Formats: sequence, structure tokens, C-alpha cells
Amino acid sequence: MSIGGTLADARHREGLTVAEVSARTRIGERMIRAIERDEFSGCGGDFYARGHIRAIAAVVGADPWALLSEYDAEHRSGGPAMLDDLLGQSPPPEPGLPGPPRRRRGSWLIPVAMLAFLGVVGYAAIKLTPGGGSPPAAITSSPSAAHKPAATHGPRPSPLAAPTAVSLTELTPVSAAAFGPHGTSDGDNPQNASLALSGDPATPWHTDWYTTARFGNLQAATGLLLDLGRTVTAYSVAIRLGNTPGADLEIRAGVSPARLSVVARATDAGGTVRLRLASRPHVRYVLIWFTLLPPDGAGTYQADISSVRVTAMVPNGR
Repeated sequence: MSIGGTLADARHREGLTVAEVSARTRIGERMIRAIERDEFSGCGGDFYARGHIRAIAAVVGADPWALLSEYDAEHRSGGPAMLDDLLGQSPPPEPGLPGPPRRRRGSWLIPVAMLAFLGVVGYAAIKLTPGGGSPPAAITSSPSAAHKPAATHGPRPSPLAAPTAVSLTELTPVSAAAFGPHGTSDGDNPQNASLALSGDPATPWHTDWYTTARFGNLQAATGLLLDLGRTVTAYSVAIRLGNTPGADLEIRAGVSPARLSVVARATDAGGTVRLRLASRPHVRYVLIWFTLLPPDGAGTYQADISSVRVTAMVPNGR
């Protein structure tokens, strides 16, 4: 899900209107709506866009650092504008919070005047001292080797450490199980669930067929539970559906089948669908949860899956 989509979805979950978010962040309603459409050109640059994203995320309960990381990957080149991140400098204060104390106008005049006065006194003292107008002879000669700075060998250490590389890899789940409203006990077509990982569109796993896209009013949803075999930090999920669009689905994920959270959604999906997981969840189990079925060409409705790949972070390249 995009940055704006994640913020809008979180706002809806919190039951907040755009006007309420605007009142809490002091960001204009028009700007908030533009950001929820992923339109950042009106923010005035990356500095202000990142500040707006951080402020809105704090109000609606989204993860600001995941969204800022996604913004940097999509909109910033990583040049000088990244120095505030590398040096650990604090971001601009959130709206409504006190900023650093402001120096009073004209307070700089006092130290400047003092320096000027000391300079005049010092110059007069030199001129009034005998021989004070000429430098000593030793100073006019070429500097000796003793005064030359010692040579240094080897490269100078960089003040900024290089960021640690992140290794991403595509994982195929180790197992799949049909999953219904009551868990694996009433999933559709359970005996063929493994076909969802076959990679062959000609022999997919498919849901049962229903007379309407909403499961003939027999149930609210159905899906497929996938086990990755280990806990990873997931970045995206790619699913090969049937060629006919019309499926609405959710990606739910977690470290236990009993504790799964919605991390992405797709509507009117078909073919290969890649869903980005902006929250970068730690997951072992992924549930593909259909809430609306596409037509199957036979006057009924059912969904197909023939391949699932999860892009995840693998520590130390392993």
C-alpha cells in the first residue's frame, strides 16, 4: 500500500475526519487530502513533506519511520538532504510543540562590538611599543622543518559510518492450507491447497465456486494460510491470481495464525499482484483473505492462486 493509502487507511481505522487531523497537526485540509493521494509536490520540498508525513502518522497511529523510509526510497536520491538522518539531528518540531529558544533580535551586536573594541586596543598597544610595528626577524624567515606539520599516513577516518546494507530475498512459503471463517477446519478445496505454490497457472488452487461474488451469502470470506517456515521482516507479497480481474483481498500477517493483522489490501485484482507492506511487519504466517470473488467464466465466482512469493529482509545476507 502507498504512503498516502496507509495514512488514509489508518485515519479511517481511528475514526478521524480530515478536519480533525488538520486541527491536531495544523496542516491544511487540502494538503492532507493531497498527501493521502500521494501528491507531495505542494509540500514545498522533501524537508516539509517528511515533516507532514511524520505529523499525520503520529495522529492516526501509523508507523512514521516506515513511511519516511518508503518516502526516501521513492522520492529522494540520498544526497545532501539525507545529512539530517545520518548525523542524527532532530527533525523540525511537530506542530503544536515548542521549538528551540529563539535569540532576541540584536543580541549579536554585543559580542561583535566587544571584539571590535579589543581589536582597537590591541593594535594601539603594538604601535606604541618600541619596535612593535615590525615583526621579529625570526618570523620573517622561512619556517623550519620543525614548524612543519607532521605527515600523516593512511586515509583519514570518515566522520560518518557507512550504512549497513540490507539484503532482500524472495521466499516461497514452505506450506499452504485452506482457511475459512472458522480457521483451517472449513477452508475451501483443502486437499489441493499446495497447488497454490506450484508456480503453474494451469493447475492452481482455487476456492469453491459460489453463485455470487459475495459467496452466495453463505459466508463473509475465505482464503489461504501460508507458512514461511521462519520469522522474517516482510517488504512485499507477490501473488499470481487468475487472469480475470474482480477479486478483493486482504493480506493478513503475524508470527502466529491466532494473531494476524491486516498489512495490505487490493481491489478488483487479477493476474500477478504485488502488494507492498509499508509497516515492514515481522511475520511467519501470511493469510491471503478473499472478501470478493471474481467471475470464473462459467456464470459462477471463484478465485485462483498458483504462486506466492514474499520479499523479505535476510540479516547478514543469509
